[in-house]
Amino acid sequence: MDAIECITTRMSIRGFRPDAVPTEVLREVFDVARWSPSYKNSQPWEVVVVSGEKKAALTREMIELLENGYAPSPDLPEPAGWPAAEQARIDHLFRRRAEATGIDLKDPAIVRKAKKANFSFYGAPHAIYLFQDSSLSLWSLFDLGLFAQSLMLTAHARGLGTVPQAFATDYAREIKEFLGIPATRRLVLGLSIGYPDKESPANRFRTDRATTDEIVRWLE
Repeated sequence: MDAIECITTRMSIRGFRPDAVPTEVLREVFDVARWSPSYKNSQPWEVVVVSGEKKAALTREMIELLENGYAPSPDLPEPAGWPAAEQARIDHLFRRRAEATGIDLKDPAIVRKAKKANFSFYGAPHAIYLFQDSSLSLWSLFDLGLFAQSLMLTAHARGLGTVPQAFATDYAREIKEFLGIPATRRLVLGLSIGYPDKESPANRFRTDRATTDEIVRWLE
């Protein structure tokens, strides 16, 4: 597929087949994503891929922390609030999802269930964690976002599905200890990756986007 098709057809996948992705295919995804642009070519990204029993054990640990009432402590705190325009889009998403799936993301019980699904990586055979040195500036967060986008688009072009996950970083300190990552690293994002389950109801809902005229001003 060409670049435009890849961008416009990619979507977050929350239902995966259990089949493992061959290592050479995953390696190809990272071989492409590493060409992402970055400030002064600093390339401020570090990647950990977790599979098999290691991933299953990580899932068990995170769910146990949740069930034992441990408060989330992500390295990037959850936003305390949103400006009006962004909040309106979030509210629109919540309404659409509730209408289409019956899932009310304002219900604490549903949020708890969603966290467990995140911690289980939606049944994907592989989990990806993206880290960077915690002393890096906000420019480096932007760069890591570019890397994540390149990763997700390359995966989509190769027939794989991904979903970026903030909840998967809830217990950053414990995740780093589990994975043997230094405390000086900043855990930015978790992702699930695998072959999409096309029959999964979870993959039938797709978010929309603001129109071009809503986000672009033309000055002459």
